[in-house]
Amino acid sequence: MEAPQFDPGAVFDVFGMRPVDSASFDAVVANAPGDELRCVFMWGNDCYNCNVFKNTALMLQDRIQALGLAWYQANVYQDEPLGRRFGLHGVPAFVFYRGGKRLGRISGWPGLPQFSAAVQRLRVAAVPPAAAAGAAQPTAQAEHPPPG
Repeated sequence: MEAPQFDPGAVFDVFGMRPVDSASFDAVVANAPGDELRCVFMWGNDCYNCNVFKNTALMLQDRIQALGLAWYQANVYQDEPLGRRFGLHGVPAFVFYRGGKRLGRISGWPGLPQFSAAVQRLRVAAVPPAAAAGAAQPTAQAEHPPPG
């Protein structure tokens, strides 16, 4: 029996990743109202590490979908100004927004345990102060997830 062929583009459909670019980014992601945690997957054509994420995401789609993220994607090899806007020195990168506020960035694919932990820290950090009364404050900055 032959192993199924890996299709890196399938990740966009499986996770409903909406494409964004320099022209649409602010309206669709950065300034968009609402409480959903938005994750922008910044990637590039033929990027080995981007394909590692895509393959992992497809293999573990239930666990990644359980994170409850609203997914967006941008090919920063084709839209270099967007990559420069975020000071990217490599991809993949994951940029997070909620309610018009940038919450953080994960550079590289750290693996699912570290990615999930960083998303959880962002969820806690994004809770309005009144709702977070009595909740523990995150000790790690989401901008710099633990190595892994």
